[in-house]
Amino acid sequence: MADLLLIADLAVVPVFVNTGAALLPALIAGLTGFVTILFKPRQLIRVCREKPLRPLIAGVVVIAIWLLLRWMPAGDSAAPQSAAPVAAGMMTPDDWVRLARELASADRVEPPPVAATMPASSDEALYFRGGNARSGYLGGPSPVKLRKVWTYAEEYAMFWSTPLVRGDRVYAAICTLDSPDSYGSILCLNAITGKIIWKVEMKDATRDFGGFFSSPAVTADGKSLVIGQGLHPDYDSELVCIDTVTGTVKWLIDCPLHIESSPAIAGDIVVVGAGAVEDPKTHAPKSHSDPKKNKNAGYVFAARISTGKIIWKHAVNDPESSPAVADGVVYIGSGFNGSAVTALRLSETGEQLKSAKLNREIWKTPTPFPATGAITLAGDTVLVGCGNGDYVFQAPNPAGAVMALDRKTGKVRWKQTMSDGVLGPIAVLDKTAIVPVRSGEVAALDLGAKGAEARILWTTAARKGSRVLAGAAYTGSHAYVVTHDGYLIVMDAKTGKALEEIYVNAEPGEMGMSIASPMVVGGRVYVGSETGGLRCYGDGN
Repeated sequence: MADLLLIADLAVVPVFVNTGAALLPALIAGLTGFVTILFKPRQLIRVCREKPLRPLIAGVVVIAIWLLLRWMPAGDSAAPQSAAPVAAGMMTPDDWVRLARELASADRVEPPPVAATMPASSDEALYFRGGNARSGYLGGPSPVKLRKVWTYAEEYAMFWSTPLVRGDRVYAAICTLDSPDSYGSILCLNAITGKIIWKVEMKDATRDFGGFFSSPAVTADGKSLVIGQGLHPDYDSELVCIDTVTGTVKWLIDCPLHIESSPAIAGDIVVVGAGAVEDPKTHAPKSHSDPKKNKNAGYVFAARISTGKIIWKHAVNDPESSPAVADGVVYIGSGFNGSAVTALRLSETGEQLKSAKLNREIWKTPTPFPATGAITLAGDTVLVGCGNGDYVFQAPNPAGAVMALDRKTGKVRWKQTMSDGVLGPIAVLDKTAIVPVRSGEVAALDLGAKGAEARILWTTAARKGSRVLAGAAYTGSHAYVVTHDGYLIVMDAKTGKALEEIYVNAEPGEMGMSIASPMVVGGRVYVGSETGGLRCYGDGN
């Protein structure tokens, strides 16, 4: 009995202290999050409005930590030790406090399942989906049995923009909705670890960026990033250039409309489309200056990256499409009120064209539906997807198509009908095209010989009940597809069979707008989501 009393005497204080100290990491984590928000008034207002209990809980946490720290022993090493014996292996209150603090500050990044084999930086510019083929694949193994390597997430931040990987860096853009406005930022992360290298949130000292839909492009020397700014209902947006070394804004080009188009780069020239702001019912272009004039139907423009100066502008109806550039020619789709693909001369100024008696427009080919998806180049063929639906609304009678055009003349080589619109980019590798269809199907097309009709190799529903709004990453052996509700599907590219699926969203779940296409580089998959942040997955074998 005496032994039991002795053990009880030894255990009473340590057990009580240990319980309090064990709670300390959670308390510190909560306090840290609250203090961080204090320095971001916009987030603080949003948190107070949407989750009013959080500030109250944070106050309780502060008081609890203060009382806990005052009650705990100071742990002065010069103080006389207690005469009471300490059981073998038992930690003192000071040990528990020290451990709790270490745990609270520890970096708990999950170690990568395999080492990444990042390819060397290309000496060519990289843009949407890696370039004109839109494959979303920049070399290395095709990972399977995916395991999460790292996640970069911010509260309320959505990754609608497709990430771009160059060397050991990944570039991405964020959209945060705060009705009626949106806010955005541009990120540079270490592609291996997910650690942030820099983040740009401000256009200048006084103005926030709005939300981003456009995806980044990086120059051949890797020193400049260019991206469009603005969402579909936005006026007065910009084309943005960021110094990739310092993470600072180099220049802004004002645009009266928005730039959801992802820019293409050729040497020192960047080209992009400025899309129309349309009436949601009629799709007629609106004007924020004079609605009756309807002059804001959209245009394509080119600029010098070194100076930020516009070289030329050319009127094109609703060029939401992401352009492709090759051999001095720009190819871009035209959306609502346009329904066409247009080829434009890239570098000449208006004066030079006039002197040479040339037009900016080389050819223009109508499409049966609005062509809002990215242009894909496959050899001497232009591929474009089109359809009568959009990212949010399905048409009453869904319809879509993939068209192949001659690059030089714009002549239609073939047209393949689809069950719904093709909104995401068409990925091409080794004469095989992977086509995302809004209805939820993914189709593989054999592009065949010149002038031949495309042959459907297979058509598969990516996931029952899901739509496919984004493009696939295609490595030759596998296709990586994201569904509208946030599932990353790995498919056998030879058969179309789904091999695995991973949910890439987080709380509060999906809102039906997972539209960022994945990238596969160096044996890893990089994918943005609505609520799960930007994620990196590696091979789990």
